[in-house]
Amino acid sequence: MFELTQILAFTLACFIIVIVPGPTVTVIIANSIRHGVRAGLINVAGTQAGLAVMIIVLATGLDLILQHLSLLFDWIRWIGAAYLIWLGSKLLWTKTAPADNTPTPSRDSSFFWQGFLIIWSNPKALLFFGAFIPQFVNVDYQIGVQTVVLGGIFMIVATLFDSLYALVAGNAGKWLMHSRMRIVEALSGLCLIAGGIWLILLKRS
Repeated sequence: MFELTQILAFTLACFIIVIVPGPTVTVIIANSIRHGVRAGLINVAGTQAGLAVMIIVLATGLDLILQHLSLLFDWIRWIGAAYLIWLGSKLLWTKTAPADNTPTPSRDSSFFWQGFLIIWSNPKALLFFGAFIPQFVNVDYQIGVQTVVLGGIFMIVATLFDSLYALVAGNAGKWLMHSRMRIVEALSGLCLIAGGIWLILLKRS
């Protein structure tokens, strides 16, 4: 179904895409610094769950779904933009408190759904996957199965690097001085607000 060179080329492309920071990475880093590695890793789990749903959407027919749900995607985009701006504002204006890394079901759930919502806040991601993955699909075989396999490879690469961001940021948060932590949080907040504004300005294709 796939040649080795094809898989290697796709994996390299995934690597290039994943290492470019975006709103998802910003949230993972900010939560890991403020709440510890666990919070960042749960963000990663939520993000990957969101990606899994996107891949299933692609495998079952992207064009048909976009045709019927394009208005819904616009609403998701606006909600996601507002959420990013709200998160960024919290990081900018909320006074840094001692990290509370005590695991509780409600905290874990909030970090999970935070990651899920952020990855889905940009419906353009669906269009991106719809243009990216098909370049590596062989039309002579089951397209849905190939889409799931390629999407799974992307998820593995994304999980590894996003988890690395969480581990590095979480450990860095232990030795960052209060003033420097505030600088990192402020920069993260500005990045999230910028991401939210960018989503607002996006126009549906």
